[in-house]
Amino acid sequence: MTAQVEDHGLLRFLTCGSVDDGKSTLIGRLLFDTKTILADTLSAIAKTSEKRGMGAVDLSLLTDGLQAEREQGITIDVAYRYFSTGTRKYIIADAPGHEQYTRNMVTAASTANLAIILIDARKGVLTQTRRHSKLASLVGIPHLIVAINKMDLADYSQETYERIKGEYLEFAAKVGIEDIRFIPLSALNGDMIVDRGDNLNWYEGPTLLEMLEVAPAAHTEHTEKFRFPVQYVCRPQDSANPELHDYRGFMGRVEAGSIKVGDAVTVLPSGRESTVKAVQLGGVDIGEAFCEQSITLLLADEIDTSRGDMIVKSSEVPAAVKQIEATVCWMAEAPMDRARTYLIRHTTRDSKAKLAAIDHRLDVNTLEKVPAEKLAMNDIAQVTFKLAQPLFADPYLENRGTGAFIIIDESNNNTVGAGMIL
Repeated sequence: MTAQVEDHGLLRFLTCGSVDDGKSTLIGRLLFDTKTILADTLSAIAKTSEKRGMGAVDLSLLTDGLQAEREQGITIDVAYRYFSTGTRKYIIADAPGHEQYTRNMVTAASTANLAIILIDARKGVLTQTRRHSKLASLVGIPHLIVAINKMDLADYSQETYERIKGEYLEFAAKVGIEDIRFIPLSALNGDMIVDRGDNLNWYEGPTLLEMLEVAPAAHTEHTEKFRFPVQYVCRPQDSANPELHDYRGFMGRVEAGSIKVGDAVTVLPSGRESTVKAVQLGGVDIGEAFCEQSITLLLADEIDTSRGDMIVKSSEVPAAVKQIEATVCWMAEAPMDRARTYLIRHTTRDSKAKLAAIDHRLDVNTLEKVPAEKLAMNDIAQVTFKLAQPLFADPYLENRGTGAFIIIDESNNNTVGAGMIL
């Protein structure tokens, strides 16, 4: 009989840090040591490495996918990679380190549940380290691993590791970052990535992969309120099938919490109540659904419901708000204009919005709050919006699905900003 393997669920994590501190090499090493790289891919990067006169395979080429990235030797766009260990599936986001790509990092961080902050052992804690740590904390990533990389270039010195660890802890205490774990490693040589290696025997903690294997998955650490934005109302048109004549299913993704048959629910914004008659996944009754499942809900009563509405449990109804305070990352080249009207898209619901105030802008290098009259691309600020239609939102720190929104320029339908409700 085959022993059942424990499933630790999906973990989305982000790697971030300064330019040239080895983020792409770390990911390449993880993929290589977990034997996730296909033979033809490995052969291709081996040939490229040889052409460049490198003595070993440059594993960073696995994630630096764009030609412009390879030419400049830096990561520009967010690169996603996937791998599995048999007990857990992973999605890795490799975020750019440059300040000018702050918006890319915020985008990558928005879905991550853990961040690996890389520090070059030769350089210690830098401005970029503090910036990325603050940004990771700001977008609600609950767990940080501080990976002190390039220990091979610091003689695998425990003293260097302890000094950098102490310096980082001092910074973290000032900005309120709580859950931090530290690890020394060499992504180039593979020390403490998947295997322990022979050079860091003074370190008695787990390897990086061992830390990732036991990290909590999203939505598992506290009870969440049920939130179900309706994406589509399913009314099958098949006159030959009498079972479908009265079928009316509400389709969407469970953004938070769980729902089961018999639960009392309220449809927003109408406020009308009903009970769940069926929960279906792919046309099959499943009885109960959980966060991140895309399902169809059937209700016991006929209630006028359409895309943009949200179904919640009647005991967990959020308040309707017509003004929101939020942390915003501006993504457009054109500055945020107080005179203009924007469209805020929150789950499946849209509302026109006017910028009421820029409370302050965050200097991402010094982490100081500074006054601002406008926002330029990559700026992060705390702002207040006044809404034309009410939204049913939760604070971002309570629910990342219903606490986040994007800002759309109505003239061209481009996304110009992303926000997190305070």
